[in-house]
Amino acid sequence: MADAFPELISPLQRMGLLLPHEEATFTPLTGGVSSLIVRVDTPRQRFCLKRALPQLKVAALWEAPVKRNRDEVAWLRFAAQHLPSAVPALLGEDETDCVFAMAYLEPLAHPVWKNQLQAGVVNVDTAKQVAGCLATWHAASAGQAVLRQAFDHDADFIAIRLDPYFNATALRHPDCSDALHSLVQQTLSHKHALVHGDVSPKNILEGPHGPVFLDAECAWYGDPAFDLAFVLNHLLLKCLWKPAHHLAYLASFDALSHTYLKAVNWEDPAALEARSCALLAGMLLARVDGKSPVEYLTTDAQREQVRRFAKPFLLQPAALLQTLRQHWTP
Repeated sequence: MADAFPELISPLQRMGLLLPHEEATFTPLTGGVSSLIVRVDTPRQRFCLKRALPQLKVAALWEAPVKRNRDEVAWLRFAAQHLPSAVPALLGEDETDCVFAMAYLEPLAHPVWKNQLQAGVVNVDTAKQVAGCLATWHAASAGQAVLRQAFDHDADFIAIRLDPYFNATALRHPDCSDALHSLVQQTLSHKHALVHGDVSPKNILEGPHGPVFLDAECAWYGDPAFDLAFVLNHLLLKCLWKPAHHLAYLASFDALSHTYLKAVNWEDPAALEARSCALLAGMLLARVDGKSPVEYLTTDAQREQVRRFAKPFLLQPAALLQTLRQHWTP
């Protein structure tokens, strides 16, 4: 199937992963909206190849800089220095075509956390381990001037995250527009640690040695509260998707938030938690009315329930994550 992706042959050869006399087979992998991801089989090895797309595969027009591929590679290198088992091994990078290669992790041994949650296989230890990884990376990067300069990506983070989530949602909800715009400014004003930016269960594998994080193309030096709120948001939304498992999802919410906040040592945990509360309310609303709505909330009743819950906490943010969790009724 080399003919299906002829543009990938040159990057593979430049990275030394495909010799001139060798052939490669490409198998497209699903799950993302922002990149082309394929499994590559050569006579010598099997691995993944990833190339960022200039326009994301969503209904609304959403363009993003393709250089985020290089940002993801830089994040993977940083993450591997501190938790090598929590990221796939980096095999090569081709900056010319914004392509990089990483280890292929067999699905049977590395199920996607989102798929496990959907099936009701909810392991609270996984939530704790996810929290531990995030706290480790945030703590290791906190106050690091070199990382802050290397990941000084405010414009990219606005384009990839803050604008499609909060600014786009503000257009749909004029009564919350001031709060959403303030949320953008609040997030940009806190430069504490290196942020993954897309800590979604679809981007985390449950590996034999703990969680494995993927898709760090939003990596940015800024507010770690964004990562915490982002993953907690998904655990709450799953309660509406699969209400039969909502108690298990909430137990994971509790375990993740508690484990993470207990590990915060680079700033006042209470201040970080308060920012997370505001972000969580904004993200809930954004995932039904922003540019990237979750695909599994399919009814007007589900979406309206999210709006009714999120807007009061967006207009008057809580200080404790448990306040939002206790008021959440799937």
